[in-house]
Formats: sequence, structure tokens, C-alpha cells
Amino acid sequence: MALSIIEVGRQGLREYSSVSIAFEVKTVLRVERVRGGMGGIRLTEEVLTRPYTKDYDGSEEGGPERWTDRFDLANWGIFIGRENASPVCAAAVAYDTPGVHMLGGRRDLAVLWDMRVVPGRRRSGVGTAMFDHVLGWSRTRGAKQLKIETQNINVPACRFYRARGCRLGEIDMHAYAHDPRVAHEVMLVWYLDLRRTR
Repeated sequence: MALSIIEVGRQGLREYSSVSIAFEVKTVLRVERVRGGMGGIRLTEEVLTRPYTKDYDGSEEGGPERWTDRFDLANWGIFIGRENASPVCAAAVAYDTPGVHMLGGRRDLAVLWDMRVVPGRRRSGVGTAMFDHVLGWSRTRGAKQLKIETQNINVPACRFYRARGCRLGEIDMHAYAHDPRVAHEVMLVWYLDLRRTR
């Protein structure tokens, strides 16, 4: 099956939302401060005795169809990958958008806001194809870096980004402390230098 990736813009957010982002959390990366942090930070993968399902679209902020309530998407890249006219993957890239905290006011940074692959097509290569498409789109806009937020509960995503040359740049153990439902999660932020090839 040939994958076709198209840019859909905000008009495609309903179809975009049809691609599930839910996944089963079977392992987590336990974050441990070595000597109170003075000796660094150690990440250790631990198997959960009680796996659970995580669905980012079920959060208080809602899924992709709610993005227009919070952000101006005019400079965003919103993509859907289809096989035989059926959506199998999707990605959104934030770029040059005032009010998007992750961009830090930079115009040389792109943020991979969201990336998803339908469960039956995960680990099949469609996610890699979409990621490569995102890199190309970001470079054409002059972005020098790609930034990606994950959590310590999303070990498959961490492995995916690391395998594609991304480097862990930030660990925030208190990023979600304001929300008791996710206060146990740790923010992991990855960066990829777009000025050099993998």
C-alpha cells in the first residue's frame, strides 16, 4: 500500500482526529536524581504491574478539533497520511505562532505538536515517513531545530524519536503538577538539529 501524505490545514482536523493517539502504557521511564541531581539524572525503564490506556485526546484540553479554540493555526503544518484513501497517520507542526509557549518566541524553531499512527499500522514505517515529511516541511520554513514534548509514560515515542537522531534536552519532573490526574508524569523534551542530516 502506498502512503500519500497531504497537508490538510485546519479544515482537515475532523479527519485528523479519526486517527487514534491512544496507546497502552506497559512500561514507564522512572526518573531518578543521582546525588540529589548533582550526579545527573538516571532514566530506568520499569514494567508496570497494571498496564493502562492513555489517550491524549481525552484530556481536559480535548483533541485536535479544539486546537482552533486555543491557537492561530495559520502557520501550522497539519498533515494526514492515507493508504487507499484511509487515514493511517497524522502530524501537526507549530511554527511562528505567538502564544505557543513551546516555541519560546523563536522563529527558527518548529514544534512537533502532535503525531499519531493508527494502532494497526504502528511500527510499519508510516510513522517514519510522516516524521521525515515533517522534517522537510520544517526546513523549508527556515527552522533550525525541531522540538518534541513526550512524557515518561510514552516509552515507544521516546524510543522512536531517539532512533531518529533526536536528543533529550529537557526533563521537567514538575511540569504537570497542576493537574492531579497527570501529576505523576514527567515531561521529556527532545530536540533535533535540522541543519545537519541524520
